[in-house]
Amino acid sequence: MNDALLYETDGAVALLTINRPAERNLLGRVGDGGLFERAAQRIEADKAIRCAVLTGAGSAFSSGGDVKAMRDRTGPFAGNSANLRESYRSEIHRMVRALWNLDVPLIAAVNGPAIGLGNDMACLADIRLASEKALFGQTFLKLGLIPGDGGAWILQQLIGYSRAAQLLLTGRLIDAGTAKDWGLVSEVAPPDKLLPKAFALAAEIANQPPMALRMAKQLLRAGRQDRFESVMDMSANLQGILQRTRDHDEALAAFFEKRPAKFTGN
Repeated sequence: MNDALLYETDGAVALLTINRPAERNLLGRVGDGGLFERAAQRIEADKAIRCAVLTGAGSAFSSGGDVKAMRDRTGPFAGNSANLRESYRSEIHRMVRALWNLDVPLIAAVNGPAIGLGNDMACLADIRLASEKALFGQTFLKLGLIPGDGGAWILQQLIGYSRAAQLLLTGRLIDAGTAKDWGLVSEVAPPDKLLPKAFALAAEIANQPPMALRMAKQLLRAGRQDRFESVMDMSANLQGILQRTRDHDEALAAFFEKRPAKFTGN
């Protein structure tokens, strides 16, 4: 894995660390799409991984796109409008889709500022935990831009239209406490407690039966987008599969025998 995105494992948990601390973990450079795509593929290929954590190295989660490259019209921001459209699709959209399409639950441990693209990458996680030093913002308009990464859709799924509009249309930053009040993050922790808290939560999630865990995530995602009747049909279909798995049998046996269950993913 490229040093710009570190990949580590701890038991059933994968840790992805955006690793450009000197540049406040900017994202969207040429090659970043493939970088995140390969990391996601690596997670999906390793059936021992049941949960993933995304964080940033140093003091920032991610400051967003490369503003200097925008100014100089270099790297992903070179060329005409058609070139730029393809650059967004081949780099930034691949990054977004790589995280969005993960089968396993993803926790964002937001250790510092998450701005623009960085904010939207955090929003792709299923659960967000924030350091007391975290900041969140949609500052695209301040650069004469709009969210080219799908953020206008992603953010309002989490905090509603009005608050998403307030963030985007003002370009303001909100602190971790406000983010928690708005439902953008689940918990706020001291900086030195953030990753331990994220790993403890990831380990708790990873103890669940793997097949049911992935299906639960599918169902949660469907509940945000699909009609009620579609989710009801999906629920019945998935439940019919799960009730004939060995892990379901093991869960029932463990319940009646009053012992911890040992799940295998079968």
